[in-house]
Amino acid sequence: MYLTKEKKEEIFEKHGKAKNDTGSAEGQIALFTHRIAHLSEHLKSNRKDYNSERSLVKLVGKRRSLLDYLMKKDIMRYRAIVKELGLRK
Repeated sequence: MYLTKEKKEEIFEKHGKAKNDTGSAEGQIALFTHRIAHLSEHLKSNRKDYNSERSLVKLVGKRRSLLDYLMKKDIMRYRAIVKELGLRK
């Protein structure tokens, strides 16, 4: 399994307010980024896995909408999470 309970807690502890603060936008964005990276690696070796490709597109859309929400709500938090995760070049 690629996402263990410990890894999930580590992501939320690092990017959220606490390890069990799973509702913060930063924590969810970080979790989606981890899942997107995993699916991208999977699709490099399994080109015809269209179900995973669809899941990847949906995850990217969810992350984009959370980033848009965060940008409207608090631009400083948005800039911090984008810089932390390296989402923009």
